[in-house]
Amino acid sequence: MLFRKPKPNKLILNEAERNMMRRACRFNSQLMDYMRPHVRAGVTTGEVDRVVYEYTIRHGHIPASLGYQGFPKSTCISVNDVICHGIPGNYVLKDGDIVNVDTTTIVDGWYGDSSETFIVGRPSELARKVVQCAFDAMWRAILALKPGSTVSEIGDAVVLEAEKYRFSIVREFVGHGLGRRFHQEPSIPHFPTRASQKVRLEPGMCFTVEPMINSGTRYTVVDKTDNWTVRTRDGGLSAQFEHTVLMTEKGPEPMTITRDGPQRGHKF
Repeated sequence: MLFRKPKPNKLILNEAERNMMRRACRFNSQLMDYMRPHVRAGVTTGEVDRVVYEYTIRHGHIPASLGYQGFPKSTCISVNDVICHGIPGNYVLKDGDIVNVDTTTIVDGWYGDSSETFIVGRPSELARKVVQCAFDAMWRAILALKPGSTVSEIGDAVVLEAEKYRFSIVREFVGHGLGRRFHQEPSIPHFPTRASQKVRLEPGMCFTVEPMINSGTRYTVVDKTDNWTVRTRDGGLSAQFEHTVLMTEKGPEPMTITRDGPQRGHKF
């Protein structure tokens, strides 16, 4: 997720720093698996957030979103037509919902960031397709990369996947670099731009790949009641998956792969 535009600061990690990032991402993945059984019909989004908060604090780490630029909760939980930055609360999950849970954890000063869209019960065919598209677009983008790839290659890959379904790609919110700060360069748009054609992903750079795919229009609207929740303008469905990726000398290393969640190639 991206709350605000990152500040310019290209960070190239050495091996010790890479291992610190791996540790932060490993915990974030562990957290996602721990929270996973709680995303089910009859549970409120606030309860899911409480599970994330308590597990994180119990292990001595910090929920990065809590208090960040005034955000009131430990996770962003976005249901159905909510694209991102959904605030957990009293909404009770029901059969057929699609639910993106975005968690970021600070572990000894380093940030691990990932998100996953869950399907509650039996989805509509449209819901299943938009979730599948977001998942496949993320992986297609990651697998397209190599040391020295331009950021625009991520956008090229996402566009190819979205076009298969005639779905749209959110443009206002993009991926980002991270390390000791939540949001930093490089900015990672999930569509090709002139700027992204000029930025190369060098070994030691760490960033998120997190395409947001809408079933209808790509256009967004921010909820004026809380100034955080971002929805599709036409009320269509939206899905997202996110991994933190380290570019190594041998290629991209996704660092937030879970043990129990959908693996590369999964069919929903």
